[in-house]
Amino acid sequence: MAIKRAHVHISGRVQGVFFRAWVLDAARHLGLAGWVRNRFDGSVEAVFEGEAASVERMVELCHDGPDHARVDTVLDDYGEPAEGLGSFEVKSTS
Repeated sequence: MAIKRAHVHISGRVQGVFFRAWVLDAARHLGLAGWVRNRFDGSVEAVFEGEAASVERMVELCHDGPDHARVDTVLDDYGEPAEGLGSFEVKSTS
């Protein structure tokens, strides 16, 4: 199985609405590795690695987010090579 990687930046009302926890749960449910973190500019950044269909599904889900979020934009980049990450985690704000 080929591993696909997506690096995404999500903006809108995405902090203070449990967006990172929602991403963590959804990514683990889809069997993905990677990470998610808040950014000082108010956005959320994430990396997803795994089966191509699961990565693409996770990026699609980010366009809606959890119930109290308002997603304005999702910028995705599929050009980076997969690093072979082993789990999914929440990282510190950057």
